[in-house]
Amino acid sequence: MAKIRAAITAVEGYLPEYILTNEELSTMVDTTDEWIMTRIGIKERHILKEEGKGSSDMGAIVVKNILKNKSIDPSEIELIICCTVTPDMLFPATANIIADKCGIKNSFGFDVNAGCSGFLNGLTTAAMYIQSGMVKKAIVVGAEKMSTIVDYQDRATCPIFGDGAGAVLLEATEEETGIMDCALYADGVGRVHLHQKAGGSIKPPTHETIDKREHYIYQEGQAVFKWAVVKMAEATEAIMKRNNLTKDDISFLLPHQANLRIINATGDRLSLDPNKVLINIEKYGNTTSATIPILMWENQSKFKKGDNLILTAFGAGFTWGAIWVKWAI
Repeated sequence: MAKIRAAITAVEGYLPEYILTNEELSTMVDTTDEWIMTRIGIKERHILKEEGKGSSDMGAIVVKNILKNKSIDPSEIELIICCTVTPDMLFPATANIIADKCGIKNSFGFDVNAGCSGFLNGLTTAAMYIQSGMVKKAIVVGAEKMSTIVDYQDRATCPIFGDGAGAVLLEATEEETGIMDCALYADGVGRVHLHQKAGGSIKPPTHETIDKREHYIYQEGQAVFKWAVVKMAEATEAIMKRNNLTKDDISFLLPHQANLRIINATGDRLSLDPNKVLINIEKYGNTTSATIPILMWENQSKFKKGDNLILTAFGAGFTWGAIWVKWAI
């Protein structure tokens, strides 16, 4: 019996209409375009401004586009996973809200919170369900309304993040394409360097936590930077070594878009041709779990069937990893 794999057969992305430029940001906090571009490499980011709209609304847009463009009835989807650190609410799962908004009634679903590595974890999880034979079609969504947890008085973090969503359709295949291998890691020691101080069960919301602005992103940039550069490269190297892949075998590297210096440093450590390292951080910033599917969506015209893609990310937790995808379209 041929081995069943999970192939990416469609990808969609969405960015909200409103664009927050560095120039506008400099009127809100003590920063400049030059400061942001030099240290982070971001020119602008998209922000979901509509009242009452959240991560599920952006996620529903990309899922509906997949269903429409692939002429798939919602009843054919058997699993939906939403990767997010900005769920609509603590419960129910945003995945199930997206399913309801898209008329998907024949599936189960849940959220994955693994920081900026969420999409890697969600993609691997969905692939395992398909490889087991339990489902034939699954959708993995990365959807983030990061503007809701960004402190626009903190110049160290507010230029970094933007809102957006991306999603992929996974289908069972017996071809030598799809999710070929993965290397995922976590080390909880990193939790002190990147987290949200209040809002959870240890420190529930109070007037005091709100007054102290503890419901926003807290990040120690230098520690995160050092870990990210090393760990993204190490995970990619682990995948390549295990599968006897050389840098010449890699068609494209799709790195998480957190910081241009991290992306460039990762590519340099792997000795990859810069043209193989895909980047769009200047336009969208860090959309957390959505960065990789948005990057894939924007660059899909460059991919040919059989191309070797490496997806790699690093996020809060700390979490990190890499996935080898053989393009199936």
